Amino acid sequence: MAPTEGDRLNESDNSTRAVVQRFIEAFTQKDASAIPDLVAEDCVMEAMQPAPDGERLEGLEATVRFWQAMVSDPNGSFEVEDVNVCGERAINRWRYRFGEGHENTVRGVTLIRVGNGKIAEALGYAKTPPHTMLGQPQ
Repeated sequence: MAPTEGDRLNESDNSTRAVVQRFIEAFTQKDASAIPDLVAEDCVMEAMQPAPDGERLEGLEATVRFWQAMVSDPNGSFEVEDVNVCGERAINRWRYRFGEGHENTVRGVTLIRVGNGKIAEALGYAKTPPHTMLGQPQ
């Protein structure tokens, strides 16, 4: 019997999930040496800062350097809240701690695309203190 579209999606989900899980483990276990093997040559990454668009990095060398520095930061740590995978895409919802106490944390998401078994795109978004009331009453 030939594979169905559902079979192909499940296979893609499982492959994406495995890559994303190894990527997340590199961060949670502070294993900077694991990063290079997980990143595509033409990877595109957008950091959550600086506002409004975040820093955009392209290519293996630039993205690996950024992520290795982040993983190696002794004051930083990630906690995964949820991961959803659909085909070649994943959404990783997380909390990043950059010091002691709840006030030194930020919550966010990273939208990830996996291609050929590597992280091909990672776009980070985070909740940050507002600069405007966003139309809300004071």
